[in-house]
Amino acid sequence: MEYIRVTKDNLEKEHICCAISNNNDVQVASKKAWLAERFDDGLVFLKSTERGKCFIEYIPAENAWNPIEADGYTYIDCLWVSGSFKGHGYSNDLLDECVRDSKAKGKKGLCVLSSAKKRPFLADPKYLAHKGFSVSDTAENGIQLWFLPFTPEAEPPRFKACARHPHAEEKGYVLYYTSQCPFNAKYVPIVERAAAEHHIPFRAIYLTNKAEAQNAPTPVTTYALFYDGEYLTNEQMNDVKFLKLAAR
Repeated sequence: MEYIRVTKDNLEKEHICCAISNNNDVQVASKKAWLAERFDDGLVFLKSTERGKCFIEYIPAENAWNPIEADGYTYIDCLWVSGSFKGHGYSNDLLDECVRDSKAKGKKGLCVLSSAKKRPFLADPKYLAHKGFSVSDTAENGIQLWFLPFTPEAEPPRFKACARHPHAEEKGYVLYYTSQCPFNAKYVPIVERAAAEHHIPFRAIYLTNKAEAQNAPTPVTTYALFYDGEYLTNEQMNDVKFLKLAAR
């Protein structure tokens, strides 16, 4: 497998999405706009030449859009290998390059979000354990921060206090989200319309900068849905899924 690093220079021509084939889709445009602003923060997007089927996205943890205390670490936004590309060692290739690059930059280690059991859009804990990662912190909702230190004395990363007990102040449905995930550009407005049409209390809080994301009341900022203050899920929803959830 050949890999290519996406940069400001080639961003517009490269396919970067795991599940959307149309490079002109509003979701892809949203993601590319988000990426373009993150490159100056040290974000790396490494992908296979086979469109967006295999990629890793990582950034210095100080610039991650998550409420974590992980100075000196590299934070992995996403490691994705899809469909028929699974089982060929491509995840190892991408992770190994992240390790090599991070060590060359003098980082303390890697960190990434996961959980005790596999959850949608989070790293697979079994794979992380196999690669030597371990849990450094756990939020009340079961979201975990895993890390791979490069030296034994490296201090483990932690969640900020605001993320350890995920909550929303408002009643009804409250969604925190960013443009890091391309699907949000399409599906958040769809859910907003469905909620309005069915008179379901719903408010979407769009995190538009690093400071907002790093102080959010949830460890997952790409998509975190709450109901009456309680955390529900990080899985993106369309209108059908949302209405089914609201009917319970």
